Amino acid sequence: MVIKVAKFGGTSLSNDKQFTKVRDIIKNDNTIKYVVASAPGTTDGLNSKITDLLYLCYRNKKNNNNYKEIFYEISERFNKIVEKLNLDINLKLELKNIYNSLEENCEEDYFVSRGEYINSKILAEYIGFDFIDAKNIIFFDDDGFLNVEKTNMEISKILKDKENVVIPGFYGSYDDGRIKTFSRGGSDITGSLISSAVGVDIYENWTDVSGLLMADPRIINNPKKIDVMTYRELRELAYMGATVLHDEAVFPVREANIPINIRNTNQPQGCGTLIVEKVEDEEVERIITGISGKKNYTVFCINKANMASQVGIMKSALDVFYRRKIVIEHVPTGIDSFSVIVASSAVANIIDKILNELKSTCKADKIIVYTDIALVTSVGRNIRNKSSIFKRLFSALEKENIDVKIIAQGLSEINVIIGVDNRNFESTIKAIYDEFVN
Repeated sequence: MVIKVAKFGGTSLSNDKQFTKVRDIIKNDNTIKYVVASAPGTTDGLNSKITDLLYLCYRNKKNNNNYKEIFYEISERFNKIVEKLNLDINLKLELKNIYNSLEENCEEDYFVSRGEYINSKILAEYIGFDFIDAKNIIFFDDDGFLNVEKTNMEISKILKDKENVVIPGFYGSYDDGRIKTFSRGGSDITGSLISSAVGVDIYENWTDVSGLLMADPRIINNPKKIDVMTYRELRELAYMGATVLHDEAVFPVREANIPINIRNTNQPQGCGTLIVEKVEDEEVERIITGISGKKNYTVFCINKANMASQVGIMKSALDVFYRRKIVIEHVPTGIDSFSVIVASSAVANIIDKILNELKSTCKADKIIVYTDIALVTSVGRNIRNKSSIFKRLFSALEKENIDVKIIAQGLSEINVIIGVDNRNFESTIKAIYDEFVN
């Protein structure tokens, strides 16, 4: 029998109507044995996520600003869900304990994790599942890193003989019991860890979109949905800005070879997007699986004749950024040149200083700096087999008079990265989409 973990995001659990949809999804699929819940997200007439309100409430308390009204708003959101669902659950004591912990200057991670905690208790009561606190199965070491070995051991031990349980996402605990959160969107990671440790067949991630789209719908009108893709393709698209799933959620399930299925709570009849290790060639429909990108990069292009035969030039350049703790995004290389691409925000106001250091350490013939650069990546598992892709790319961009500043391809050969001026970001994505999809 197939066994699933189903993680429901904030929009899927934002109000009583969404809770009812979630209940129906679980009731109609008896293979869902483990449910991971997020805190309530935005809903009709309410633009604030509960987690955002918890962070704001905590900061205001710390800075001696108004926080009581915010906590009241949080409490009322939960109380309204319980009332509308006609549940026999008294949140008064839970909410009082959380408020008292705030008054006693509790740690921030504890306080902001209470959205998932309360919402999971409500959901467990509503669907008749058991509640298991994430602090008892997900653990971090003293440095704040996930303790993978202990986490897997405790999940396996506690959930081995249990089914039909609800677990809060987003947080775990240190060995001493203090709460530690993942980064925002970390409920995806919780679901992935449970999927891997229990050894389920599918990890379903329920959200408010019907799977991953080939491009940003704010740029492309009604972009096509991706039916199936690989973990590697997902990672490449996510790194360059495509957001549906937390990028760290891929690793646990990928190692266990468990597919991820992105589904839409509001359209549960849809198949969504299936993410797997490998897609057989006969299933491939397009060269390009998806297109994504980001604006605001700065590029340092370093040129030196006969560079390929000289030792240490690239290392000396990278050390300039390493000493300043600047994250390097990409390093495209050529025979007599290479480029260092970084986020513009990381080098704001220090470009001249970096340039002078590079000149002195690399002894380059010429260094050119491009600012206000956007990177657009075209990702597809079949790109490596299509020698015509570069010709088609440049032809499509030339038609739109888009000047390409940078072009790079990773060793995996499943993506091509184009660097253009920020002002050409949207038109570049449109041109590539029209060429390879439309």
